[in-house]
Amino acid sequence: MNSTDRILYPLRRTGLKGTAAFERIGWDEALDEIASRWKAIIGTHGAKAILPYSYLGTQGILNGLTVGDAFFNKLGATISERTFCDSGACTAYTMTIGHSAGVDPESFVHSRYILLWACNTLTTNSHHWPFIEEARKRGAKVVVIDPYRSRTARQADLHVPIRPGTDGALALGIIHILFRDGLVDTDYVAQHTVGADELAERAQDYPPERVAAITGLSVDLIAELAHGLSESQPSVIRIGVAIERQSGGGQAVRAIACIPALVGSWRRPGGGLLQLPLWAFPVNWGTFLRPDFIEPEPRVLNQWKLGAALTGEMALDPPIQSLMVYNANPMVMSPEQARIAEGLLREDLFTVVSEQFMTDTARYADIVLPATTQVEQEDIMFSWGHMYLSYNNRAIDPIGEAVPNTELFRRLAKTMGFEDPSFYRSDAEQIADAMLWDAPQMQGITLERLKREGYARLNLPSADEYAPHANGHFATPSGKCEFYSSMAADGNFVLGLFRQGYDGQQSGEPIDPLPHYIPPQESAESNPDLAARYPLNLITPKSHAFLSSTYGNLPHQRRQAGDQSVTLHPDDAARFGIAASDRVKIWNDRGAFEAVAQISPDIRQGVIVAPVGYWPSLNGGQATVHAITSSRYADLGKAPTFSDNLVAVERC
Repeated sequence: MNSTDRILYPLRRTGLKGTAAFERIGWDEALDEIASRWKAIIGTHGAKAILPYSYLGTQGILNGLTVGDAFFNKLGATISERTFCDSGACTAYTMTIGHSAGVDPESFVHSRYILLWACNTLTTNSHHWPFIEEARKRGAKVVVIDPYRSRTARQADLHVPIRPGTDGALALGIIHILFRDGLVDTDYVAQHTVGADELAERAQDYPPERVAAITGLSVDLIAELAHGLSESQPSVIRIGVAIERQSGGGQAVRAIACIPALVGSWRRPGGGLLQLPLWAFPVNWGTFLRPDFIEPEPRVLNQWKLGAALTGEMALDPPIQSLMVYNANPMVMSPEQARIAEGLLREDLFTVVSEQFMTDTARYADIVLPATTQVEQEDIMFSWGHMYLSYNNRAIDPIGEAVPNTELFRRLAKTMGFEDPSFYRSDAEQIADAMLWDAPQMQGITLERLKREGYARLNLPSADEYAPHANGHFATPSGKCEFYSSMAADGNFVLGLFRQGYDGQQSGEPIDPLPHYIPPQESAESNPDLAARYPLNLITPKSHAFLSSTYGNLPHQRRQAGDQSVTLHPDDAARFGIAASDRVKIWNDRGAFEAVAQISPDIRQGVIVAPVGYWPSLNGGQATVHAITSSRYADLGKAPTFSDNLVAVERC
């Protein structure tokens, strides 16, 4: 907050794009220039030539994911489809069990078998670990499925070092054994599921021997997982976001979501599946999204394709003439880094960035606007990781001329001449509108109480009693856990929350209504010629010291994180003549970046690990891991494929 590098005043570019050469200007001057440029673009090309780009660099219902949606919907700009995180998993999860909060994270104390699947709890869910530890003290077994022996895997009772991108095969192999060995809760399945016979038949295609060959795991280990999930009740599976970041990630989630119903673990507190508790929060999203402002036949563009959109590789009519970035840092967190930089260098692209620091994206802006930090703004917060609604009390007034996102879009609306009163609601009015206060989950919770106490648990049964699907009641069309999904008939889709409230123009690719395994697109099995050139599978987990790219420029966090690193198995290091601390180049057809080599048996042979979040401008070679990441989609929800990338490595 008090860093001397904070952006505290509006800035206008004075030098070449990418050089971070700016002069200080006033807010009125900045807003006038934005309005003038946008009106000229709209007059010549139409509003679709303007693209908003945002995600969740700022949290909160007011200032987070949807803060600019109503404005850009009213403007008529291209709709920004934001599927970076959990979109594919949400599509798959919804198809199987509906909008369910799943297991209360606090209920894990009652679990007897805890399976953390693609989730590095100690880094990304650290608040949850005490409940897992308490369960272990009571006799629970903790299992982690991850190609890398992460901090969490090192603390687990069992680490399952799966081959990247093969989680769907493992889940189906577990299902095969459940049926084969009579481990299915037939009573629960008969009462509360749809499609068990079809799923059993599909699972016949995944005997343990085949699954072992695909996943790199032993037949005995696969059987151990199946028996543990069935026989140690209540068992619970916690999936992380990484599960979707593979070509078949959506169908992997579908298969995993079937397992708790098959073994009846939903019957008791602490049993079932945990994805995101956010489904329990009755947020009044419509008041922020305002899909009613969207004109007929809008244009939808997925942010994952930003590089292609800006460079003209994607044939767009009209082309993107202006980009506004807020709550995001695409130069660090988006794929095809070099292509994005090429697009941002266009002199005819008018770029506006709202930021706290001079990020690698802000360096290319024409106008930079100063944004507040979380402690300088009011907000109300739902959660991905617990059942408490909380109030973000502002600790200090905004520093300099920085403003919250809410104020930024009030000013932009006024500058663009919008008349709808919803654009001019104060933060207090927006907070009052944020929740469906009369929903059953909100009984006993008032805004005054939240301000006074800071947080309140939703009106749900206690963690000792909460078993949301003990008697079924799944939020699917059938009201049951759908092994055979009825929603598949409508084809592939992205939830409206990820696309400014717009549900039209879905891609609609056919979806198999039963879970199945989709292999990685870049592997020795699926593409042997590519694997011959690029023999290593790169995975890019979050850095323990950063929050995505946030803090990646701050000295303390950079000291803790160290230089951009890449971890190799000792056999791979020997094969390529690499020693610990060597500076190495990692590359493929999409680009290259440099890193410091670390050697560890904690990673599978054939896999390398490079944490994401490092800034190109602060890394040797002026590039980081997303210089080599593909912009392909996964199978469902247009999820990213961060972990489906083959690379080569050599000493610099």
